[in-house]
Amino acid sequence: MGRRQSDNIEDRRGNSPRGGNPFGRGGMRLPTGGMRGGGGLSLKAIVIIGVIYLVLKLIGIDPLQILGGDPGAVLTGQPSSQGNQISETRQDEMTQFVATVLAETEDVWNGIMQSQGAEYPEPTLVLFSGAVSSACGNASAASGPFYCPGDEKLYIDLAFFDELAQRFKASGDFAQAYVLAHEVGHHVQNLIGVLPKFNEMRQSMSQSEQNQMSIRVELQADCFAGIWGHFTAQKGLLEGGDLEEALNAAQQIGDDTLQRRTQGYVVPESFNHGTSAQRKDWFSRGFETGRLEACDTFNNPV
Repeated sequence: MGRRQSDNIEDRRGNSPRGGNPFGRGGMRLPTGGMRGGGGLSLKAIVIIGVIYLVLKLIGIDPLQILGGDPGAVLTGQPSSQGNQISETRQDEMTQFVATVLAETEDVWNGIMQSQGAEYPEPTLVLFSGAVSSACGNASAASGPFYCPGDEKLYIDLAFFDELAQRFKASGDFAQAYVLAHEVGHHVQNLIGVLPKFNEMRQSMSQSEQNQMSIRVELQADCFAGIWGHFTAQKGLLEGGDLEEALNAAQQIGDDTLQRRTQGYVVPESFNHGTSAQRKDWFSRGFETGRLEACDTFNNPV
């Protein structure tokens, strides 16, 4: 790519724990509509299938001929295709890509914070596969990318980017960069006190009130991602169609769009990230102005 890559990368791929939910402990994630949440078999089911497989083999019956599958599909619960796996070359390319985008967010937010007379402690990006442990708890890849204020780290399974393109129809480098810049936006919120205040207030809020406040938090992170995009454009790093890729990604992961896709109808009371229109609007505000003041989702209608 020829551009600086961040050194704030922690690679935990191949060393990931199972289970957990970081979001009850302050973690902030991108909504995924339950992505990859129900595709695999439980450990108990896999063990039972394995026992049945061995018994049938002992009595002279080939289970694979009955099922018409392959050993991987029967014993591991994984699809026989390689659609959810990323090649080593693709992994390398994506690692370099996110390291480059992270470096660009560092340049932008260091500059903005310095102009405000403040420092910018740079976040670490943790790459994981399958599941990961954070200061906010354990999470699976089905949770999507997230930020944990407890350790000031961003977490992502790079396979998410392929699903973003294939399942959510949001392809392109700038769509992927928007996702990362959104999580960096949560880091900025943590530094300026937005996340600590929200996590304190949510303890005494009803679920409905939490959802409404969460929407304002998430839309501000979208606006902060737009600020990053603003300065990236000023550097001449954007190509034709890049902005449209980011806006399409915001469209595809709005609460209303996700609910229509996954359940066929929407429940506005359950929204906690914002509608597609809101997400596009607040990203655009940051992109057009490049100013923190334009991202005040708490004192303006959303």
